[in-house]
Amino acid sequence: MTTFVDRVELHVAAGSGGHGCASVHREKFKPLGGPDGGNGGRGGDVILTVDQSVTTLLDYHHSPHRKATNGKPGEGGNRSGKDGQDLVLPVPDGTVVLDKAGNVLADLVGHGTSYVAAQGGRGGLGNAALASARRKAPGFALLGEPGDLRDVVLELKTVADVALVGYPSAGKSSLISVLSAAKPKIADYPFTTLVPNLGVVTAGSTVYTIADVPGLIPGASQGKGLGLEFLRHVERCSVLVHVLDTATLESERDPVSDLDIIEEELRQYGGLDNRPRIVVLNKIDVPDGKDLAEMVRPDLEERGYRVFEVSAVAHMGLKELSYALAEVVGKARAAKPKEEATRIVIRPKAVDDTGFTVTQEADGLFRVRGEKPERWVRQTDFNNDEAVGYLADRLNRLGVEAELMKAGARGGDGVAIGPEDNAVVFDWEPSVTAGAEMLGRRGEDHRLEGERPAAQRRKDRQAERDEAQQEFDDFEPF
Repeated sequence: MTTFVDRVELHVAAGSGGHGCASVHREKFKPLGGPDGGNGGRGGDVILTVDQSVTTLLDYHHSPHRKATNGKPGEGGNRSGKDGQDLVLPVPDGTVVLDKAGNVLADLVGHGTSYVAAQGGRGGLGNAALASARRKAPGFALLGEPGDLRDVVLELKTVADVALVGYPSAGKSSLISVLSAAKPKIADYPFTTLVPNLGVVTAGSTVYTIADVPGLIPGASQGKGLGLEFLRHVERCSVLVHVLDTATLESERDPVSDLDIIEEELRQYGGLDNRPRIVVLNKIDVPDGKDLAEMVRPDLEERGYRVFEVSAVAHMGLKELSYALAEVVGKARAAKPKEEATRIVIRPKAVDDTGFTVTQEADGLFRVRGEKPERWVRQTDFNNDEAVGYLADRLNRLGVEAELMKAGARGGDGVAIGPEDNAVVFDWEPSVTAGAEMLGRRGEDHRLEGERPAAQRRKDRQAERDEAQQEFDDFEPF
């Protein structure tokens, strides 16, 4: 059964916003008390957050589909809908978020670092919020905006100071087990280590982490063995330690050739040339191993490597190695630039930036793209003529109609608002009316402008009495 997963494809869906409510206040003796429809609630976001207690992406391997809750619709009586609850997904430290094309969206390093993978939709406005001096009683409300649907790839890159690299069965797992409290699986066959192991080492006042990367073989950078799958765990390490087997039973191998092969794989993988290297000649407790280590050490030192002869089994040379690693790690940490507080940069839009574009396509269709026009279209109930008229007003005020005219659009031309796979297409007519003019000016309701029925009846009765009194006054007896 799989217990460690460092790469998954995650399908996330944010919550949709709740629809706004179209309602008119009603109470006794007050049949038309004005609009009182509440706004819809916001949809929940899907947020990836670094949690130090999580070390694998196993949960998302078994359950790759995650969805936040939707916002609740608004209600009458000016009651707004409840916001959807955000879905917070814990991920290990060092998780990289990519899109399906391989572009990096976020690099999550450090406890609490978060990234909004899918943003919830806005809630629709109720007719109470849409009321104005011109539109006193809107008979419509805006729909909630759908939440984002995204497919993202999560890759785990181990965050450690030191990475142990080398051939399978070179003794990396044994070395990390004696340098730290880690308890990796150790056996005398290749590819014992199938997942990276982390350990914490204390050397004097320096505390650092060390990672045991699964064994590399020739062709690892092209996918042979387990190397390609786990070479990404070396990327964040400050120091690379070559663990070379001086007591290998394979006659065609020796420590120098092993080092050259692993270095070539690291070079082909790329991005690791500037990391300091240390060479560890392991298994010197074996007589032949000690002799071979003494033979190859001068050659390795001539190449500029710091060389340490150790035996993980016999605990030989470990103290010198741990303090040397602490020294290199300390220098690497000191060389890192100091973290600065995040600067908030405000970039105001240009005065002539309309926020949308109008382009004519090869088939003569005019396409409108922009955040506001596309969002307004998504929130419009096209079964309601008044809502369509409100959309036409908004687009006209934004300047879409003027830009269409500049682009050469004529009455009857096709206009699409939105991307190709999800656009609203209509035949454009300048200054389009929406069929809501029966109410007077668009969005007005003359029922609210006239007298109330009871008041009108009282006026009619008073007029009748006045007329009768006037007839009585005008009567002249014979």
